Amino acid sequence: MGKPVMKLHLIIGVLAVLAVSLVNAEDPYLYYTWTVTYGTRSILGAPQQVILINNQFPGPKLDVVTNNNIILNLINKLDQPFLLTWNGVKQRKNSWQDGVLGTNCPIPPNSNYTYKFQAKDQIGSYTYFPSTLMHRAAGGFGALNIYHRSVIPIPYANPDGDFTLLIGDWYKTSHKALQQTLDSGKSLPFPHGVLINGQTKTTFTGEQGKTYMFRISNVGLSTSLNFRIQGHSMKLVEVEGSHVIQNLYDSLDVHVGQSVTVLVTLNQPPKDYYIVASTRFTRTVLTATAVLHYSNSQTAVSGPLPAAPAYKYHWSMQQARTYRWNLTSNAARPNPQGSFHYGKITPTKTIVLANSASYINGKLRYAVNGVSYVNVDTPLKLADYFNIPGVFSMNAVQGVPSGVAATVATSVMPTNLHDFLEVVFQNNENAMQSWHLDGYDFWVVGFGSGQWSPKKRRTYNLVDALTRHTTQVYPNSWTAILVSLDNQGMWNMRSASWERQYLGQQFYLRVWNPVRSLANEYDIPSNVLLCGKVVGRHP
Repeated sequence: MGKPVMKLHLIIGVLAVLAVSLVNAEDPYLYYTWTVTYGTRSILGAPQQVILINNQFPGPKLDVVTNNNIILNLINKLDQPFLLTWNGVKQRKNSWQDGVLGTNCPIPPNSNYTYKFQAKDQIGSYTYFPSTLMHRAAGGFGALNIYHRSVIPIPYANPDGDFTLLIGDWYKTSHKALQQTLDSGKSLPFPHGVLINGQTKTTFTGEQGKTYMFRISNVGLSTSLNFRIQGHSMKLVEVEGSHVIQNLYDSLDVHVGQSVTVLVTLNQPPKDYYIVASTRFTRTVLTATAVLHYSNSQTAVSGPLPAAPAYKYHWSMQQARTYRWNLTSNAARPNPQGSFHYGKITPTKTIVLANSASYINGKLRYAVNGVSYVNVDTPLKLADYFNIPGVFSMNAVQGVPSGVAATVATSVMPTNLHDFLEVVFQNNENAMQSWHLDGYDFWVVGFGSGQWSPKKRRTYNLVDALTRHTTQVYPNSWTAILVSLDNQGMWNMRSASWERQYLGQQFYLRVWNPVRSLANEYDIPSNVLLCGKVVGRHP
């Protein structure tokens, strides 16, 4: 009888090892070393200084799987301090790794920092970019794609290929000159061009009859773009981690900081077709083109470019309302997206945020509820951790527009872990706005023209609004979101338009629980960089 028992133990042992290896296969550690340098590239027909990562412009593409752990050693060879932020990665319980000046000391020149974070419970198309100064205007940005785990189904057939397209406005002017313009109290001029993957001409090749995924992200500084492919419709399948109702579109508006994922079937006669990204809501229209090349094509691109939408803000707002959650599909986790009934939760509080442009001491500044944010030498997260007073103010920015002259402050809005917020972005300016929140995604429940009022809640989509990390706010209009504050930390709420962010249109949400617990937040990293008033402190 002994031998069968041994075999059974052996089988159980093998199964146990197999189970552990399967778990480890799904949650591996991925190691990267990235070196940030200056380099020269000819972008819009003339050589200019750009920021390279591992000699690449744009930077390397990060392809990871849900729950992968990313260990990324970033070496700064620039002449200025530098940080990368991971746009849309929630950094669960881990705002220590968010890579913005309110959470991290910038990496000094000729130094390094190792980011350690997990793509926890997320799928979708995301990006990374420099959060320091105006470095983003010179490059250093790239794609971060999070693929689903093999055990989690997706609501579409696996595509035959996968293309990443980083679209954005671009300046010939150096990032230091652009910063000097802003520091002098002036707005940036109109961009010089639009790029697709850092180029004005590029080609994507596919086979006739097959279906390809296009991951499209607006990595520009300030300009909304419209994206379209000549002769082909696009099936929208995912928006910033949300699986959506799969509507077909001829063109899509993609605002600054946003990402969309579409499926395109190559079902046309074999030839080459234009791919177009052009500026929206601008008097002068800038256009970038690429080529969709059928592998059996013998015919070059031809004919007029596919036309942009004839209508502007109202058309764009109507399109935004068609983006709906796929309630029966899961995202990164097994449970359906619709199993969380966000519309039945009573908000803990309502916050109305009004952006504004004004002059403070004769210089242009942008403000939120009358407060224009200023960075300080000590990251707010570290000042909070070490209980250092006087670094930031928790009573400067209020939850309603102030109606008084703008002032400057290092503004933090206090909230509690597990609050459920209604946030209204009120845009009384003639400029398009794009708002982003680190650490979260949120339900975009309403768009409307004019002034928001409580009765506008009757227009909210409380059933199948999608979640995303960046929302547009149209001129002289409002956008309403709901957000469940389930991620403790210090989180940046900012304009995704980099001029506005740089000149003060941002603040931090302190999502707080008085009990320090690893269940709510990870410990301070052992390799944390210290600067400002925390120099010499020990984690």
